[in-house]
Amino acid sequence: MKTILLIGIGPGDPDALTLAAIKAIGRADVFFFLEKEGEGKDSLIRFRQQILQTHRGDRPYRTATSQNPVRDHAAKDYVGAVKDWHRQRTAVIKALIESEMADGETAGLLIWGDPSLYDGTIQHLRDIIDESSTELSFEVIPGITSIQMLTARHKIPLNRIGESITITTGRQIEQTDPGLITNAVVMLDSRSAFHRLEGSGDIDIYWGGDVGGPDEVLISGSLDEVAERIDQTIAEQRARKSWIMDNYLLRRRPKQS
Repeated sequence: MKTILLIGIGPGDPDALTLAAIKAIGRADVFFFLEKEGEGKDSLIRFRQQILQTHRGDRPYRTATSQNPVRDHAAKDYVGAVKDWHRQRTAVIKALIESEMADGETAGLLIWGDPSLYDGTIQHLRDIIDESSTELSFEVIPGITSIQMLTARHKIPLNRIGESITITTGRQIEQTDPGLITNAVVMLDSRSAFHRLEGSGDIDIYWGGDVGGPDEVLISGSLDEVAERIDQTIAEQRARKSWIMDNYLLRRRPKQS
């Protein structure tokens, strides 16, 4: 039996790992790294290496690296492109399991944030188990999410009394009736979809870039007043290191009685 540990490592702060995550890091014989293409990937590698150096201790371990498939972001068929990317990524993980693990060994995948929030690795492993004759089990070790880190850094609660919370994506925000938004956490927004809500006059935004990491940037205030500053910050971060991990909370101010 081979065992895979999906270890949530939080959004960027090595000190934000849970005790369960640290114990799981100590159990693995090998760690799988799926590397992205492009500039800036070295800093992502260094962060994971720092986590292993900090929390692994003296026990030796191996690493196995493979290229993460590139999704076609320009495809007109969004769902089809995501499904094709999912199949490719499943095949990459399956190949690592078959070639880099002996029977009885445990492998760890360090998952940004939490493995259950906008990460497809759980489904990859379920598909591999369904399609393979190899005996394989996996465990999910929760991590601190970027949402938790965002609200902690801004010193605000995620919920308000009697109101709902929506966790969604930039793509969905572009298709949502602005009048229906009360509290919405937006992730995976590569197009600054918050601009669609400008002019509402009563929406605040709590934005964070690389929250929990050394390059953390926080901006908050009325969306109409800070939207341009957020755009400038995103452009500066991308120009400097070619990538940025950001998310934000959109919150409608209560009506005055």
